[in-house]
Amino acid sequence: MDIQEHKSAGLGFEELWMLFQETRTMMKELSQEATERSKETDRKIQELAESSRETDRKIQEVAEQSKETDRQLRKSKKELDRRMGELGNRFGELAEHLVGPNIQAKFGALGCHIDAVSRDFTIRDDEDQALAEIDLLLQSSDAVIAVEIKAKLLEKDVDAHIKRLEVLRRWADNTHDMFVNTRKIRGAVAAPIVSDEVGRYALDAGFYLILQTGDTVKIAVPQGFVPREW
Repeated sequence: MDIQEHKSAGLGFEELWMLFQETRTMMKELSQEATERSKETDRKIQELAESSRETDRKIQEVAEQSKETDRQLRKSKKELDRRMGELGNRFGELAEHLVGPNIQAKFGALGCHIDAVSRDFTIRDDEDQALAEIDLLLQSSDAVIAVEIKAKLLEKDVDAHIKRLEVLRRWADNTHDMFVNTRKIRGAVAAPIVSDEVGRYALDAGFYLILQTGDTVKIAVPQGFVPREW
């Protein structure tokens, strides 16, 4: 093969140089593209990091707000408990003023003439430990009526008063106290708020049902009602 044939079979210098330049340009473009992509990736990572920090900040803010809300709720509950306690004390005074002065006349109209009314009567054992407390203890010549007063009467209050009268009966039998030993023991419940269902429950238990009406009280005695005796 001669020199002319060898040159035509391979790439010439100019062609080789052009190919080299094209390859170099392509590599440079690829490098720039890779750099731009890397920068874009870094930017997105940075944005994600900023977003994560903002999310953490918001989570921290919510956590702090939650703590403050809990603190305010605890404070409000404490204040509510305090006011409810005061209300309970005031209700005792209210019951004394509403129920007490009217109760003798109301029972008198039923033929049960009350001779005396004892408030906050406490039953104690031999060691002076309180066994039960009775809001109003009404005394007549032949009966003693223990009255429980509530702001709103519930069935559980009726059940508790039954147990209270059982304590009163045992105490009277054990002490042979003439105060109640020779008299019938009856029960009554009084409240300004009584649902029909709870009212029937109290009457079925054999209790007088004392209801507030305006500035006075009435005793609900349905036809056929017979008070239970302990």
